[in-house]
Amino acid sequence: MTDGPRLPDSRMIPGLESREAWSAARPQGPVTTGSAEAGDSFVRPFIVTGGRTAPRTGGLRVDTLVRARPGAVDSALEFERLSIVRLCAERALSVAEVAAGIGVPLGVARILIADLIAENLLDHQESTALSGHAIERIRDLVRAL
Repeated sequence: MTDGPRLPDSRMIPGLESREAWSAARPQGPVTTGSAEAGDSFVRPFIVTGGRTAPRTGGLRVDTLVRARPGAVDSALEFERLSIVRLCAERALSVAEVAAGIGVPLGVARILIADLIAENLLDHQESTALSGHAIERIRDLVRAL
């Protein structure tokens, strides 16, 4: 049996000529099988919405257009809420487009958008009829989620 771990052949790794170079290049400490860094950046949807599964002020359709009010970008917002306001500052977007734009599930986006509407940071406009193109676009964006 050998004293230490089996090291790769130095010919297989460019720039690694000796056992000492391998030991110096190897990170010290315990080896983890999962990525702790990736787990730290993931936030569960119920945390983002404060545990709510439905908006406080009624539901929004996926085709509802939302646009940031003047001065909303300068509000003291954080995280996803700020991202929504910034996305909607340039032009009106549907709820589905906002969800895809900030990378959250549609239900989470609905709750956050409804909260921003209640805080008078977003304006919304319900459309009466959708064109075929709009329906196809929403379908594609929802699939992207």
